[in-house]
Amino acid sequence: MDHSVRSPCIANCKLDDEEICQGCFRTLDEIIGWSSSTNQQKQAIVDRVTPLQISAREARKH
Repeated sequence: MDHSVRSPCIANCKLDDEEICQGCFRTLDEIIGWSSSTNQQKQAIVDRVTPLQISAREARKH
């Protein structure tokens, strides 16, 4: 069974001036390094970006 952490990518890729994706809120370095990151590193990224994604979704509703 595969226990890898799923990518937070939502296929809405657009980098801002600070090289942060406005779809998933990962940095360019995090996106590039995703496949070679450990599950622990991936989970830390997911834990950091999930609240940002939720806030962005809520903001779009209003």
